[in-house]
Amino acid sequence: MTPPVFAHGNLRLYLLSLLAEQPRHGYELIQALSDRFGGSYIPSAGTIYPRLSKLEEEGLVTKESDGRKTTYSITDAGRAELEARRGELDSIEDAMTDSVRRIADEVRAGVNDAMRSLRADLASAARDAKRGGKTESAKSAFTAGSSQQQHIDSNRAVHDAEMAITQFRQVLRTELRTQAARSRVSPEAAILLRQRLEAVQAEMLSLLRSTP
Repeated sequence: MTPPVFAHGNLRLYLLSLLAEQPRHGYELIQALSDRFGGSYIPSAGTIYPRLSKLEEEGLVTKESDGRKTTYSITDAGRAELEARRGELDSIEDAMTDSVRRIADEVRAGVNDAMRSLRADLASAARDAKRGGKTESAKSAFTAGSSQQQHIDSNRAVHDAEMAITQFRQVLRTELRTQAARSRVSPEAAILLRQRLEAVQAEMLSLLRSTP
């Protein structure tokens, strides 16, 4: 999904700005956008390539293939349009900064809430211990606090794993489609991919189901 900062025509303009920095191929553009959003937004090949094709049709970018990768470069006409719309680009940059900051604040708030809950559980355990004779209650509260921390760590691990899966899918999908356009994807490649993915899946399921 295209983020709100990229209203109609904005992503097209931002791609021009990335190419003005240096020539890039499709995956590098996807990675650059992901980096600008701190990994919270990873555009698909289906989002990027149609816009690159449109920019090429309009004479704003050119492309050059070296057999394996297609590199896109901005033209003089593209630089002229970028300069003419400099104010719009600045607004996009500001919106991106606000978007990333907002996402970071939401993540931070979630972590802080969990940590406050953990501290409250530990404080409760400490109070029970001071009253004496309530060891079991203190242990219970401490266990609840430990469980809360485990929940936080687990959620972070899930997020990291999902990001790794998304990045793997985006990178491989982009390369597969690029090579398929040149009739370079063999049946053996699909078989190998399936075998490797099945092996990783089996290993991960075994690890997850054996974790206490």
